[in-house]
Amino acid sequence: MKILLTGATGYIGQRLLPVLLENGHEIICCVRDKTRFNADKYLPYQVKVITVNFSDKTSLENIPVDIDVAYYLLHSMAAAGNFSAMEETAALHFRERLQQTKVQQVIYLGGIINETNLSAHLQSRKNVEHILAAATFPLTTLRAGIIVGSGSTSFEIMRGLVEKLPVMFVPRWVYTTCQPIAIRNVVELLQGVLLLPTTYQQCYDIGGTDILTYKEMLLRLAAVRGLRRKIWVVPLLTLRYSSWWVYLLTAASFPLALNLARSMTTDMICRPNSLAAMLGVKLLSYDTALSLAFDKIAQNQVLSSWQDTMTSPVPDKSIPYYREVPLEGCFKDVRKIQVTNIPQTTERIWAIGGRNGWYYANWLWTLRGFIDKLAGGVGMRRASTTHTTLAAGDVLDCWRVIFADKANKQLLLYAEMKLPGEAWLSFEITGQQLTQTAVFRPRGITGRLYWYAMWPFHAFIFPGMIRRIGRQKRAVTV
Repeated sequence: MKILLTGATGYIGQRLLPVLLENGHEIICCVRDKTRFNADKYLPYQVKVITVNFSDKTSLENIPVDIDVAYYLLHSMAAAGNFSAMEETAALHFRERLQQTKVQQVIYLGGIINETNLSAHLQSRKNVEHILAAATFPLTTLRAGIIVGSGSTSFEIMRGLVEKLPVMFVPRWVYTTCQPIAIRNVVELLQGVLLLPTTYQQCYDIGGTDILTYKEMLLRLAAVRGLRRKIWVVPLLTLRYSSWWVYLLTAASFPLALNLARSMTTDMICRPNSLAAMLGVKLLSYDTALSLAFDKIAQNQVLSSWQDTMTSPVPDKSIPYYREVPLEGCFKDVRKIQVTNIPQTTERIWAIGGRNGWYYANWLWTLRGFIDKLAGGVGMRRASTTHTTLAAGDVLDCWRVIFADKANKQLLLYAEMKLPGEAWLSFEITGQQLTQTAVFRPRGITGRLYWYAMWPFHAFIFPGMIRRIGRQKRAVTV
């Protein structure tokens, strides 16, 4: 069976893809940037990657006509600006193109809708569903609320709050009820409705076995982690206030935090249906979903993370554009050392960031990330889903991986923090020599002043970092 998978680099798409492949299907993955998709890790399965930007109608011509099923897994809630308009445009373009194909079914993952007074996020999900339902192809809609799994948006945000705050002062939205569902169940249900005629032109609310308030979810997560936490409800606190706390203490962008907070004012309880029973899917409890998520984290087996989605400024251009590090009009900090244990040094380079930190003066990196957060940037709270492999497009705290070639010992990172210019950081081992290069292309006089202001910190951090990576006592500045 030939299946079109949109959102192939997203959180759900990366979980669903291996399951579909293991079931013998031929998958066509829609991505905006092919360099972000590592097709090699899916060999010897049948995976074809096509470049599609759903805001550009002409690019949808790359979608082949002879597809059997299409999964629509796109959303833009984390984006700044009018994400509802972006989602509507993408859905209209998708519908028009799919009606020109031989598709027998479209499967859409939306959000649970219980009230008429919906948040912008849930209203947008509903609008997309209506657009797709008006098409000539059969549509199957699964509506989910909170999805719990290692790397999922809701799980990681709740985890960040619980692990950092012994006492939480929160608005009344913590009494809103929802029916969380394990990511494992979501994937099972998405796969189960595949070309199942009884599900055509039907929509199903999907959730786990528990109906909980957000307060109960936070406290249960704390219990699973073995933490004692207190939650105090302060009625006068606004959604914007709580969004700022989520933004500052987690990896969420402020638009994402605000949109999530607004959605939390709406109860999301499943309307009864027999889909899980019909498909033989055993729905998991919230506590079980949490345990599975933490097990995956402990085993370093997080397959995908919502943080891997592209964030400004990289989306404006493809990854290869940023691979061309400029030579003119830039400031550089180049340091070199001789290393004796090449494999060990390579592994330390590939393990940089996240839980392992940046090997030297981590408190300064943390401070820089906090300042970036206050300025509206991404901060230093993001990490790759794995600490042993890196690929173009992966997130590494405030950096984006642009090029990663472990065999040839080359790693190139691009800064996504708010800067008056552009910054790159690279590591390369040639022979017995490790070279660490920081490049900054300033934007006007502000950029130049920034570089000179940061120079004392660079002079302290960069020599120490390369020494720790190479486990040497002295670094040479070039």
